[in-house]
Amino acid sequence: MNQKLIRYSMQIAMMKQLLALSLITESEFNQIKSKTMREYGIISDLTS
Repeated sequence: MNQKLIRYSMQIAMMKQLLALSLITESEFNQIKSKTMREYGIISDLTS
């Protein structure tokens, strides 16, 4: 479980970097984040 959470966090951090650099839109970020949350079994995002 711990490894899974670390991998999830790393993926979200990379997506936030892409968003900050305007390489993806807010909408794209939210779509990818939702899909990633489902894939990793993350139920809620307390950072939103």
